[in-house]
Amino acid sequence: MNEALLGALWGSAVGDALGLPYEGLTPKRAERLLGAPDRHRFLLGRGMISDDTEHLTMTAQALCASPASPEEFAWHLAWKLRWWLACVPAGIGLATLRAILKLWIGWPLQSSGVQSAGNGPAMRSTLLGAGTEDLPSLRNWVLASTRLTHTDPKAFYGALAVAVAAWCARRQRNDYESFHRAFQEGLGESVPADFAQLLHKLKTSLETGEDTKAFARALGLQEGVTGYMYHTVPVVLHAWLSQGRDYAQAISSIIACGKDTDSTAAILGAILGSGLGSEGIPARWLAPLWEWPRSLDWMKRLGRSTAQALEMKTAQPYPRVNALLVLPRNAIFLGAVFLHALRRLRPW
Repeated sequence: MNEALLGALWGSAVGDALGLPYEGLTPKRAERLLGAPDRHRFLLGRGMISDDTEHLTMTAQALCASPASPEEFAWHLAWKLRWWLACVPAGIGLATLRAILKLWIGWPLQSSGVQSAGNGPAMRSTLLGAGTEDLPSLRNWVLASTRLTHTDPKAFYGALAVAVAAWCARRQRNDYESFHRAFQEGLGESVPADFAQLLHKLKTSLETGEDTKAFARALGLQEGVTGYMYHTVPVVLHAWLSQGRDYAQAISSIIACGKDTDSTAAILGAILGSGLGSEGIPARWLAPLWEWPRSLDWMKRLGRSTAQALEMKTAQPYPRVNALLVLPRNAIFLGAVFLHALRRLRPW
């Protein structure tokens, strides 16, 4: 389990950092402005993580604090989210922002979520899939995490799908039929018609050998994959199921799809890492990752603590971050984002 959790954390971090400079760009403009996503381009040849991986690390910390009760886990995660917002993160989805503000004001956990089908819950659920043993329990963990911020049922179905993908990847079940059976077992009810239709399109595309970028275009996402759960999830699943044993190829292919590239690559990276482990993530992309205070070593210790907590079903001490260190880090991050924004003002 430890390797699956570490792989999910590192896999998310690398995908997140590689995809971040391409965020918001269409496929054509991204290729013209930045070239192929074959190296870190965020800050002087280095990479930094965004809110996607930060949410994953907060999920791991909440699991360390409460590895046996989804309700208590949600309480700890809610406090992690509150203090994360207080440190002024440079990137945050509108629905997640509204939900955390409600938590700060005093809304109970059961009603803090907002009506949204954004992909925020999918950013957190891959780690739950990598660490949970049985699928019916996985549903409860994903539901507890999702409802904190999002109440639209589509947000839950999408978050559960990527969690199940991580669950399957950890067990080397990287084929559509295994995923579909596991998803139905984890859901415990009939798959809703709109999501079932997406899964059917996914299956058909995989059977015909269509590549991920062509599949995204077939879904009407020629200008890029948006942050809507029913856009993000099928494209992520396609990249995993078609290239699940090649981290570099899969990550490059989904970044090439454009738009919400940090989120799609982070979610995909966590799924891939759950199955490949830390050794399956290219060293050439790990070494230039400049992240502090959430360093790769910090994530390694967090993954180890999370694995111990889940195996023993008792709370474990875990590495934390100092807000006094996060604030200057976020200022540097925001400055780099501003420089990228200036670069995009060029008319070519």
